[in-house]
Amino acid sequence: MWLGWGVFWTFAARHTKPARWQESIGSRVLHVVPLLACAVLLAAPHWLSPILSARVVPAGRLLPLLGAVMVAAGLGFAAWARAHLGRNWSGIVTVKEDHALVRTGPYRAVRHPIYTGLVLALIGTAMAIGEWRGVLAVIFALIGFLWKIRVEERCMSENFPEYSQYRQQTAALIPLLY
Repeated sequence: MWLGWGVFWTFAARHTKPARWQESIGSRVLHVVPLLACAVLLAAPHWLSPILSARVVPAGRLLPLLGAVMVAAGLGFAAWARAHLGRNWSGIVTVKEDHALVRTGPYRAVRHPIYTGLVLALIGTAMAIGEWRGVLAVIFALIGFLWKIRVEERCMSENFPEYSQYRQQTAALIPLLY
């Protein structure tokens, strides 16, 4: 599922609006490095200490099945959000030319639905793996996404006067909670 999502993500990124402003490289590093650590933990277990491959939960069929459902739901939600953003999307914090504040589709439920979907998918992956490296990967992803959200929130507030109201009415990551 992750591979299919990656192909979609790469293809969808080809036709975005030009950037008017981008976050600094230093800021970008602060969210990219934890996300890369997450990817290494999940995709390259042979590079890791054996302790990270120790099981958190006993092996069985239920958690991998539930995890797979969560991965599908999370990646689907993230893909829907990405498609809904259209040409306004960027992998880094950016203000596009003719940038529009999107508040429809998945953006009605949460301000950062791509991250919501990816976190759900990562939790599902961690459940399916059942090892400490999955737990650590989710923690690294949360660190990266929370930093990126902080930067995005500041940027959106500076560029869209209506963002303050949107922020008060719509949760950041978890509908009705945060």
